[in-house]
Amino acid sequence: MTEVIATTPAWVMLAYLVAGVLFILALRGLSSPETSQQGNRFGMIGMGIAVATTLIVHGVGLPLIIGAVAIGGGIGFVIARRIAMTAMPQLVAGFHSLVGLAAVLVAIAAYMNPGAFGILNPDGQDIATASKIEMGLGVAIGAITFSGSIIAFLKLNGNMGGAPIMLPGRHIINLSLLAAILILVGVFGLQTPLLFTMIVVASLAIGFLLIIPIGGADMPVVVSMLNSYSGWAAAAMGFTLQNTAMIITGALVGSSGAILSYIMCRAMNRSFISVIAGGFGGDAAVAGGAAAEARPYKRGSAEDAAFVMKNAESVIIVPGYGMAVSQAQHALREMGDLLKKEGVSVKYAIHPVAGRMPGHMNVLLAEANVPYDEVFELEDINGEFAQCDVAFVIGANDVTNPLAKTDKTSPIYGMPVLDVEKAKTVLFVKRSMGGAGYAGVDNPVFYMDNTMMLLADAKKMVEAINKDLG
Repeated sequence: MTEVIATTPAWVMLAYLVAGVLFILALRGLSSPETSQQGNRFGMIGMGIAVATTLIVHGVGLPLIIGAVAIGGGIGFVIARRIAMTAMPQLVAGFHSLVGLAAVLVAIAAYMNPGAFGILNPDGQDIATASKIEMGLGVAIGAITFSGSIIAFLKLNGNMGGAPIMLPGRHIINLSLLAAILILVGVFGLQTPLLFTMIVVASLAIGFLLIIPIGGADMPVVVSMLNSYSGWAAAAMGFTLQNTAMIITGALVGSSGAILSYIMCRAMNRSFISVIAGGFGGDAAVAGGAAAEARPYKRGSAEDAAFVMKNAESVIIVPGYGMAVSQAQHALREMGDLLKKEGVSVKYAIHPVAGRMPGHMNVLLAEANVPYDEVFELEDINGEFAQCDVAFVIGANDVTNPLAKTDKTSPIYGMPVLDVEKAKTVLFVKRSMGGAGYAGVDNPVFYMDNTMMLLADAKKMVEAINKDLG
């Protein structure tokens, strides 16, 4: 690496440094909805500088590169324009898989033609030892990211069930595979095609095995974890390619994804080590109720809900994935505005894993121009439900399920939830009583005396409430 830095033009190092600073500013901007757009702009400018600099330095055939960028960029542009916000989690998982696949393909190309990548020993007879280790780690992390992200995509997209898939002896299998991968990377100095192939195959297998035991309620953490993996794969390939920008970018993505995963694990009362090992979804059975029970419940109308909220002093709105599916965020913001005109205090309570992706609900509320000072995280607002007149739950289930606090057989046991059941009145918007949450667990809040079920499409129900409020 020292030789590369010594022969790299100063302007190139400066360009990569500027790109790295812009990436850091992008992450800082993305830490708040108010500055997220600016953060995205910093990231795009930084990536543009890094890509342009790399193309100039390596003197690649511009027509071929421009054609590839046009094809890939065109596909990405069309997907970004057409994708629904409800499909964003699986889109992110799909993009993570492409990052992992890219790392694998780069490693394969470097292995097959090391001279073109400048990773041969001075005698030109063999790949440098350090490059072998970098290549082995890069292809392993990339393959794990690829196969793990494919499983996450299938689960989030509904092609696979959200319930954990438990293989017999999975922990022993995973640990054995991980040990085998590390040993194979260590002895990769022998540089045989069989060893390289074994690393790829074992890594693809462990990526698959790490994700299938994880249940639907924990998928937001999986998305964050795979984001971290994709960053480390890119960083490892940056060493192989001797590209400073890739190393910086990969390290930033990897470390920020790991920090986010750690924060979410604390919020969900999960073990960070278990997340990394893919073992948390885990040993809890799904006996906590796979389907809604035929129990008596109170059903209300939009007119009933409008009357209750109009006469309340405080309303806490709890949005969930059902709000995203029906795109009800704009109608919900209008409802909040109408209630405030009536002198009602309105707040929004956000659970860290609501919506199958970190920050999903925050993004939707920001899109609807909900004031940021009305949006609160779980730990900041959970104590207020006991003094609240109305908890208005729209399309949330698992994140409001009190079984997480009491039922040790439940797959969501131990996950902190919003204490909506403590409110004087709970208005629960749900399409029907036939389905349980994403984790497949029925919610006892539906059947409580202080709960009124509003069974309808979330957007239509809120629009009907707004009509009665107006």
